[in-house]
Amino acid sequence: MENQENIKIGDNAEAAAKTAPAKKNSLFDEMLDWVESFVFAGFVVLLIFIFLFRTVVVEGGSMNPTLFNTQRLILEHFNYEPSKGDIIVANCPGLNKTIIKRCIGVAGDTVVIDYNNNTVTVNGEKLDESYLGEEMYELDRFDNTYKVSDGKYEYIVPDDAVFAMGDNRNASRDSRYSEVGFISCDDVLGRAVFRFYIGTDSSGKKNPGKIGFLK
Repeated sequence: MENQENIKIGDNAEAAAKTAPAKKNSLFDEMLDWVESFVFAGFVVLLIFIFLFRTVVVEGGSMNPTLFNTQRLILEHFNYEPSKGDIIVANCPGLNKTIIKRCIGVAGDTVVIDYNNNTVTVNGEKLDESYLGEEMYELDRFDNTYKVSDGKYEYIVPDDAVFAMGDNRNASRDSRYSEVGFISCDDVLGRAVFRFYIGTDSSGKKNPGKIGFLK
């Protein structure tokens, strides 16, 4: 009887010894699965960010008061086609730099700028430009090819191009200047959609604006 009892106890001990590592391994495998899931998710997010978005830094004040120097933005670029009102980033061969402006007109649009009445119309419809900080002024540096009368300019946007201007109209070299002109859609890098860094001016003072989506 004692031997039988000892055998039973021995069997239980042996069974316990076999099951204990299994529990430990099970916990380890579960943790490994979680780590693999997080790594995979992070990799997917990284791929999405690489293929769908870029980051850009604002240089200069041509987009004041919407955007300010040193602010950082997220740019949507995958399969993007410019639309009126978008804040676009584009290569500018004439200036040999990358510029950021607001798209005013696309292919086929007729853009009329009347500095006498401080208005911009597209296909006869006046734009609501509440984002402007001040009244526009006619400058002698504009391309006079498109001047139709005193203080009035008309631009017909060609195919595969856009007409764009900075929100800081009196301090922006844009499609009104011969060195910029109509911007080829091939040179458009994407649309600025999100501001994630406010930045500071030259004196160290925090720039205006908030972190968030752009209009």
